[in-house]
Amino acid sequence: MITVNVKRYDPKKEESYMESYEIEQTDKMKVLDALQQINNKYNADIAYRYSCRAGQCGSCAIKINGKAKLACKAEIHDNDTLEPLDFKVIKDLIVDRSSLNDKTDNLNLYVASADAFEDMSEPAIIKPEEYTKTDLLRGCIDCYSCISMCPAIKKVDYVGPYFMRSLSEIAFDPREDASRNEDAIEAGIYYCTSCGQCTVTCPKEIDIYGKAIEKLRAQICKEKEGPLKEHKIIRQYVHDSGRSVQPTGEGKYPEGFVKAYDETHKFEEKPKIAFFTGCMIDNRLPWIAENLITILTKLGYDVDIPEEQVCCGSPLLRTGQTEIIPDLVEKNYEIFKEYDIVLTVCAGCGSTLKKNYPEYGVNLNVMDITEFLDGKLNPEDMKELDVKVTYHDPCHLVRGQGISKQPRNILNTLKGVEFIEMAKPDQCCGAGGGVKSGKPELAEALADDKVDMIEELDVDYVVTNCPFCEFNINDSLTKKNANASIINLMELIKRAYE
Repeated sequence: MITVNVKRYDPKKEESYMESYEIEQTDKMKVLDALQQINNKYNADIAYRYSCRAGQCGSCAIKINGKAKLACKAEIHDNDTLEPLDFKVIKDLIVDRSSLNDKTDNLNLYVASADAFEDMSEPAIIKPEEYTKTDLLRGCIDCYSCISMCPAIKKVDYVGPYFMRSLSEIAFDPREDASRNEDAIEAGIYYCTSCGQCTVTCPKEIDIYGKAIEKLRAQICKEKEGPLKEHKIIRQYVHDSGRSVQPTGEGKYPEGFVKAYDETHKFEEKPKIAFFTGCMIDNRLPWIAENLITILTKLGYDVDIPEEQVCCGSPLLRTGQTEIIPDLVEKNYEIFKEYDIVLTVCAGCGSTLKKNYPEYGVNLNVMDITEFLDGKLNPEDMKELDVKVTYHDPCHLVRGQGISKQPRNILNTLKGVEFIEMAKPDQCCGAGGGVKSGKPELAEALADDKVDMIEELDVDYVVTNCPFCEFNINDSLTKKNANASIINLMELIKRAYE
């Protein structure tokens, strides 16, 4: 027997409520089958949609333990909680989709070819070589799961990933004569934080943010509408100095950490390791680099930090400014190609080097520092820290690189560290996708939500492994005068080894 929790709503009553049911679980039983069994066994009359039962119609999408999924494809497990998508509820698990249909009409989501009806005997045809770009975006089944999971929609006037995918598909269609750039900008394309939640949610595995939103931003940047002025500044920094963030000119490293670190190694024994610092670590958080070097040295590893390294290109890729990306890729490849392992301590850098560089024909053996350290730390060599912590999953780590267990394994290894999960550790903090610079009000709102979760736990620290997340969450912690502080994982490990 298993327990299934269902959120019920009767339009005749004011409040929704939870009901729990016990059912017999068969092998690989689907959520849809569980709902049918509940209705049959308890005469519960739970309202829900379904049609094809084969993951093709999208009608049965609901939230299962807070994640939007198709009820006909997801397996049921003990104590699962079933809820409707985040729209107006008609009854139980059925939501009102009429507002989404209205948006479809308002955005004119159809190909507007000027000569479409001039000669009906010769209709416009897409050539095979022209089909590839739009082919990546086809297959949507209108389940609207991506909209229900998008963090930005709940905070600002943004149409969301479903409609951005549709706009992109039309904009990339060679038969489309009219520019969709202004439509995309008005619909809020720069509110996308590139968190990747839509991509991992999509039951048809459409890479909405990577192949639709970012590509449409790139198209906008190539035409008269251009990027946001805040994003142009970042591009200029990279063009002039190779870094998206400039050194402060003060403190211990006035020109950045990389230029000050001149130690090189012969690497008589493998692995030959290099550290890709990233712009934020180099010029804003150099002590994180120091901590990483200290930890690796204690573990017996040598590491090089090549001075010639440049920005990975992530801030430019996310904002659509792609024209200088090939040069950055080539420079970094020439610098790092001889190393066995390239370590990163920035989620955005790691995701870019792993996922975007192969698109330019470059493959490096890149590892996030948590991947490398997992299983290598010895508690017997550490001191007791006596702290309570929670962990924030950076989007470009948990979804961009599939890394979630490793940082938690490390936290559970550290002596005297009590680790407590927050309600939604992988919910975007708002720092990515150019949002922190271009749409700061959204970055602030999402960070405030994250801090509210943190404050519920009464912890000493929120730990993360991304400098952008660190800065954004810290801004909110400071504004709210929160009890907790933010700390990079490298700093916490270093303290354990002091």
